[in-house]
Amino acid sequence: MPNTKQTLVMKFGGTSVGSADALIKAGQIIKEARAQYPRLTVITSAMSGVTDLLLKSATLAAQGNVDSLPDTESTLREKHFSAANALIRDEKHCESTKLEISGLIQTLVDLCRAIAVLGEASPRAMDAVASLGERMSVRLLAAVVESTGIRAKAIESSEFVVTNSHFQSANPDFQATAEKARQCLNPLFEAGIVAITTGFIGATPDGVITTLGRGGSDYSAGIIGSVLPADEVWIWTDVDGVMTADPRLVASARTLPEISYSEIAELAYYGAKVLHPKTIRPLVEAGIGLRICNTFNPSHPGTHLVSNGHSNGKGNKADKVVKAVTAIRKQKLVTIEGRGMLGVPGVAARAFGAVASTGTSVPLITQASSEQSICFAIPSEAADHVLASLQKNFAVELSERDIDRVWATDEVAIITAVGYGTRNTPGIAGQIFGKLGEREINVLAIAHGSSDVSISMVVETEDTENAVKALHELIVESTQVNI
Repeated sequence: MPNTKQTLVMKFGGTSVGSADALIKAGQIIKEARAQYPRLTVITSAMSGVTDLLLKSATLAAQGNVDSLPDTESTLREKHFSAANALIRDEKHCESTKLEISGLIQTLVDLCRAIAVLGEASPRAMDAVASLGERMSVRLLAAVVESTGIRAKAIESSEFVVTNSHFQSANPDFQATAEKARQCLNPLFEAGIVAITTGFIGATPDGVITTLGRGGSDYSAGIIGSVLPADEVWIWTDVDGVMTADPRLVASARTLPEISYSEIAELAYYGAKVLHPKTIRPLVEAGIGLRICNTFNPSHPGTHLVSNGHSNGKGNKADKVVKAVTAIRKQKLVTIEGRGMLGVPGVAARAFGAVASTGTSVPLITQASSEQSICFAIPSEAADHVLASLQKNFAVELSERDIDRVWATDEVAIITAVGYGTRNTPGIAGQIFGKLGEREINVLAIAHGSSDVSISMVVETEDTENAVKALHELIVESTQVNI
């Protein structure tokens, strides 16, 4: 049967373009995809380690330290130029590519020196610095693809991804992006050219560069895929897909052949690094398929995302068990407690308003049925700011003893069991807590995800690995043949 699909968006992560060997594999994958899809857009991250190096340089510059800039320049040139020399066959094209990358490295130096003079790095300046890694990488990858015999053109996504001016974590304007993306990319497709573009970055309507936040290249794939629209989006990374657990914690962890949008959203939110949490929404709303695959093992089918509650037709046993277990470390539980809270309206609203004023995200919330306490998790590094904000907000109630205290635990971890089985399998919660009980793991707090596909538990930090292994046994026991 002939392929009726026309448009594909592929995104390569930093490790997938992080060396000459990786770029060879990426180039071959792109060449093979181009044979199937006449309209192909490739999104590239910065080479692995580059964005961290850029941001470190800017941070040091804000402290008045530019002594490391020559070493940074040298590292960036060596990393990009060695790959260019090895892979770009046409000498003139190789030299022109290196010249463009040199210009971007010089831009970094100029920005860092300006930051050092000012003594501070504004969010706008940090976005300008952080964008440079992708802007170097896109030129390199486009030249590498052309060396495979495929026509390709580098185009920065700041030319068509339109965002607001919330620097370092900008939000896209989907309508404006759709219009500009089609204007920029359709002529390339019509000319038979593969569009190689940057992930992670966009621009305000005035053309000022912004970034979508760390890990935003995945989100770029979701944005661009939804506005073209693409038939499918493929995320190329350095693992075979979504795994049942972190293989560094659980040696028996294995790849899930499929997973629902709701399930992967929970996994991404609760610490799984394979996909940026924001990637999913635009694709779900546009009805676009998503596949996660391994650049270094391209023959592996990877993980396919499917509509919620739908399986691949091989039986629905997979939908009735826990599919994966994940963990978020470096959290603290904050508790607001007091008998004076009973029946008083607005306490929760004020509490989370105070938390929001610090810019802190809350991944888990529980409340006692007596309404005498509210408990929620926050990242450990935000605890002092959050406690100070809460104490200020409830100063009157604390002084009058309507609220007895606001306090935080020592560092804890959130363990989350994800799968439709947490909703529709009788006794699954009992099995989960039974497994933890067998290993004498104390559960400090519990929350059932509003999506109905996860149960989260807070445990002591030292119990993290043991808890993940215990819950992973449920997956192994329930799916001896297939997941």
